[in-house]
Amino acid sequence: MNNIYETPLCQRYASEKMQKIFSNDTKFSTWRKLWIALAESEKELGIDITDEQIKEMKEHIYDINYETAKAREKIVRHDVMSHIYAYGELCPKAKPIIHLGATSCFVGDNTDIIQMKEGLLQIKRLLVNAIKAVADFADKYKNQATLAYTHFQAAQPTTVGKRATLWLQDLMFDLDKLDFVLNNLKLLGCKGTTGTGASFLELFNGDKEKVKQLEIKIAEKMGFKGVYAVSGQTYSRKVDFEVLSVLSSIAQSAHKFSNDIRLLSHLKEFDEPFESGQVGSSAMAYKRNPMRSERIASLARYVIADLMNPAVTASAQWFERTLDDSANRRISIPEGFLATDAILSLYINIISGVSVYPKIIEKHLNDEIPFMATENILMHCVQKGGDRQELHEAIRELSVATAKSIKAEGKKNDLLERILHDKRFYITKDELKNLLSYDKFIGLSIDQTEDYLKTVKEKLNENSSFLGVNVEINV
Repeated sequence: MNNIYETPLCQRYASEKMQKIFSNDTKFSTWRKLWIALAESEKELGIDITDEQIKEMKEHIYDINYETAKAREKIVRHDVMSHIYAYGELCPKAKPIIHLGATSCFVGDNTDIIQMKEGLLQIKRLLVNAIKAVADFADKYKNQATLAYTHFQAAQPTTVGKRATLWLQDLMFDLDKLDFVLNNLKLLGCKGTTGTGASFLELFNGDKEKVKQLEIKIAEKMGFKGVYAVSGQTYSRKVDFEVLSVLSSIAQSAHKFSNDIRLLSHLKEFDEPFESGQVGSSAMAYKRNPMRSERIASLARYVIADLMNPAVTASAQWFERTLDDSANRRISIPEGFLATDAILSLYINIISGVSVYPKIIEKHLNDEIPFMATENILMHCVQKGGDRQELHEAIRELSVATAKSIKAEGKKNDLLERILHDKRFYITKDELKNLLSYDKFIGLSIDQTEDYLKTVKEKLNENSSFLGVNVEINV
């Protein structure tokens, strides 16, 4: 057992893949790839850099000498300088040209963008699969009538599938937002200390076109369409806000879903997946707590609150650069991604393995349908010659008396029996049964579900390369 603190996001929640994206190995190997892209681009534009130097750099991308860098950082108190030194120890021939003309943010900020891009792609994979799982669920239960709630009070019925389209639409909003941010993500480039490109202009003896070409070449080598047109030493920290806004949006959607599942679990209409040996409570052995949904809610709350970090950071930057962003970003960005990764994994696990109990659903419907059917009963009896005002008053009297007996005496809902035996109504038992058919109360629920699922299917077809993921819930 390790006796020092380690983040629970890595110990308990986030996937190994997302942990890898934000790992030190990925971070520092990306620094080295950027230094290689810089050297190659400078060489292509006429700087005296040899193929041998570049070859040497490529041979040492992944064998990161952490101890050398750590020892050096104790002396220089600068992480980038310590890793330049460590890389130079492994690449003696290339040592003079590593980081040539660049500032620390060349590797720091560009790597952050690269990691966020990879993180968003992993989030997109999970999100697309969550959408697919909810769509399958909605299609499966599109005809299952269920009691709908407003204010968690019984309202007009819907279907289980129609309710799921509400969860689905939220996720579709999130996917649109993610795609927009991902498609507009750019590299910082290499604009130097204050974003003017002055050091590179000096390096290229005043050739402005070569300075501009340098950034284009580096972006292409790193898999980006371009760089931000202007910057200080860093890219605008509003980029971080836009990226974490995607994560916050997903967290909001997942939190709403998890709340609904928790409420449905209380109603005994749903059960989230529950392993054969799983324990719901240390004291109450019979319990089946919706702990996965509760975990979504808990982690989602963290991600939603985490959005305050880039918001404050973006607003507090001074002129071309200040360092009060650094420590915050090292924590808030990776951990936002790790938490969202865990949230979506849980979402997929729950909706793919949820148990639905139609008999309980129908029981709850039957408890409330008599009250909801009174308008239909009223109109039917009027059409048969009854007096609307008299019948309205009769329904009011019987409904009030029934509700009182249910709440005060714990009796079952016998409103329909009261109506059948009341001489003021012109209705038979068969007529009443026909008026109580669920399909008379669910409106366009089935049609709306089927129509929306067509839209979802189109989006899934567009993103078919992202389909297929195995999620593992650690605890």
